[in-house]
Amino acid sequence: MKKTSTLLLSVILIASLISWSLTEKPGPKEIPEIRNIVLMIGDGMGLGAVSSAITVSHHPLNIERCNIIGLQKTFSSDHYITDSGAAGTALATGNKTNNGAIGVDSQGKSVKSILEIAKENGLATGLVTTSAITDATPASFIAHESSRNSYEDIAKDFLKTDVDVFIGGGYDHFAFRTDKLYLIDSLKVRGYKVETTMNAVLKSTSLKLAGLIAPVNSPSRLNGRGDMLPASSRKAIEILNKNPKGFFLMIEGGEIDLAAHAKDETALMEETLDFDDAVGEVLNFAQNDGHTLVVITADHETGGVAIIGGSIKAHKVLLNFPTNSHTAVMVPVFAYGPGAEKFSGIYDNTALFQKFLASYGFGEIK
Repeated sequence: MKKTSTLLLSVILIASLISWSLTEKPGPKEIPEIRNIVLMIGDGMGLGAVSSAITVSHHPLNIERCNIIGLQKTFSSDHYITDSGAAGTALATGNKTNNGAIGVDSQGKSVKSILEIAKENGLATGLVTTSAITDATPASFIAHESSRNSYEDIAKDFLKTDVDVFIGGGYDHFAFRTDKLYLIDSLKVRGYKVETTMNAVLKSTSLKLAGLIAPVNSPSRLNGRGDMLPASSRKAIEILNKNPKGFFLMIEGGEIDLAAHAKDETALMEETLDFDDAVGEVLNFAQNDGHTLVVITADHETGGVAIIGGSIKAHKVLLNFPTNSHTAVMVPVFAYGPGAEKFSGIYDNTALFQKFLASYGFGEIK
């Protein structure tokens, strides 16, 4: 009887263990596959600009929807205070370079960008900016030049990488050139639908779209640009999302920097809030999609923006600009979506490129 009872207890114990292993043991948490990455760059947008925008806005900023926050260091290979070319190159390629250079390392050697690598892997790619599409930040993702001011050479670089959609200014660098080349025809030969107004851009059904909507930079938000940036961001996603493999998109609020250079408090707030409107468009898509990582940051801080007064209730700030140039202060990184946790902490600006590679599964973080 004692042996029978012992055997029965053993059988019950084994059965219980088997049942627990099948039903109770937690498995690894599944992370949604990352198919899309949207990198949003507020040119010159430091914490002073973000904090000021939070204060003057009558509703929470879209950027506040991000619950993962980090800080990135911005120095270039030859200067403690970076310019947009070197900073854009670090973000785009994971390489430090000298101030003024784009898409090359500190020795002048061309280095591939995350956009070019994404394209090589069959993803759709895009660039959107309120500045000229040939300006330093967007150019860092597609061009390889020793000088960010070689705008006509940068425009020719757009013929070498098959980016699916680009929207911004810079028409003159394609059409009215010192070498008399008319690159608009060259874009059309490569299958692009070239549009020169926002109305035409938004109505386009082409899968290859070149929206060159201003001679150089677009007007400021205060001078009639309207909702060009959020609308262009929405349109770019609409086009790129038709690729089932996924996409990479860089969106730049390029005139935050110009406002800070000019020490224009009103323009700085308008440009930052406009950029945040674009953030809202992107986050809404990412929330519904579930497979999109959104990273929002700056290339550097401009103006040393300091809040020296204001009122939360009145939604007003009083700012001080100790410089009309860039500073070396670290800039924030906000992340949303699958894989966002990789972007917390303090790291170099080159680390973002490595994190993008790892997120896509193209390579490991060094």
